Amino acid sequence: MNAVLIAVLAMLILSLLRVHVVIALLIGAITGGLIAGLSLTETIDIFTGGLGGSATVALSYALLGGFAIAISKTGLPKVVVDYAVKVVGKEGESRKKSLSKVLLILVVLTISCFSQNVIPIHIAFIPILIPPLLQVFNELKIDRRSIATVITFGLKAPYILVPAGFGLIFHEIIQINMAESGIEIAMTDIPKALLIPTIGMVIGLLIALLISYRKKRTYVNVQMNEEVAVTEEPVSTRAVIVAIIAILGALVVQYETKSMILSALFGLLVLLFSGKMNVKSAESNLTDGMKMMAFIGFVMITASGFAAVIRETGHVNLLVEQSVHLIGDNKGLAALLMLLVGLFITMGIGSSFSTIPIIATLFVPLSLAVGFSPLATIALIGTAGALGDAGSPASDSTLGPTAGLNADGQHHHIWDTCVPTFIHFNLPLIAFGWIAAMVL
Repeated sequence: MNAVLIAVLAMLILSLLRVHVVIALLIGAITGGLIAGLSLTETIDIFTGGLGGSATVALSYALLGGFAIAISKTGLPKVVVDYAVKVVGKEGESRKKSLSKVLLILVVLTISCFSQNVIPIHIAFIPILIPPLLQVFNELKIDRRSIATVITFGLKAPYILVPAGFGLIFHEIIQINMAESGIEIAMTDIPKALLIPTIGMVIGLLIALLISYRKKRTYVNVQMNEEVAVTEEPVSTRAVIVAIIAILGALVVQYETKSMILSALFGLLVLLFSGKMNVKSAESNLTDGMKMMAFIGFVMITASGFAAVIRETGHVNLLVEQSVHLIGDNKGLAALLMLLVGLFITMGIGSSFSTIPIIATLFVPLSLAVGFSPLATIALIGTAGALGDAGSPASDSTLGPTAGLNADGQHHHIWDTCVPTFIHFNLPLIAFGWIAAMVL
């Protein structure tokens, strides 16, 4: 039995059974370690040793949560919500509501895409933008699963295809690791190879919006938790201007330093020194922000421990060797198995960026042996790395949307984010990644 396969399956099955994802990751890691021949003590030591891998990310999200709450207290989200409600129109104006749905979805999609390449802030926009819009989504009866797929698409597709922002990092990782494994490629080859898989994601998004989640879904208008509720106090124009300056400043700092910690800290300092947030409320905001983002932080930390155990088992190599044994000289079967291996590895690790170095080392020799071209090899490695990022309970591409959409407790992480994104993105990526490998 392959420890990686069993560990990931255990984690996924437990998550689908609504076992908390942190517990599912822990049990999956222990299961994988024991199957690989590690003792329980060794497995726990490796797991705890790997927990620090995402500590910086967890702190970043905590500070971003505090910044989001501080922004909500300025009244800026209320202005956005009030304007959106006016756009929605009165009850019965069905045509206007339909146009409003399209507008909101396009706005969320655009901001999500920009967060990867144009202004690379990743999921930092979610706690600021999404919770205040929930009542608008409720008014329009938008199925939040459609919004989850929109956000996850925006968090993934741009970095897969476009060599800018996070996309540049992703492409550089592919280029460097393929070169180290024996295939020299040009950066300009990567978008060419990954265009077909990205088209698969576009088709998956259209299916989600136009077919799967097109019907209306009713949610209860409930008072959200204090930390994400929009202020009901009169909105000051000066406070809104300061909030906009803080957001733009935070985006600039994020772009220049590539640090979400410094970005959130800068935004908080702007609000603090502007007088729109006193020292007492700053402490309260940060505490509430940590509460709001605690879920995503704990999952990311736990996922680092899980990934450490997965790597230590040595069964990642074994999984590939077992696949090679089944392949023979069948290129079609080789492409399919390589993509499935990438899916399972990334579902467990929860990060396509962390998966590329692992699978490039293993897939390049395999691709050369089977006879794939350099472009086909890029398509296989890039798609296999991206597979599983959507749909993984441990990925920030799913944790981020859940953190925003579940602000009022009506959006389940597994069934409303992970399952929809898995179906609409991973399945098309497998299909179109396979096509790319066969035609390039």
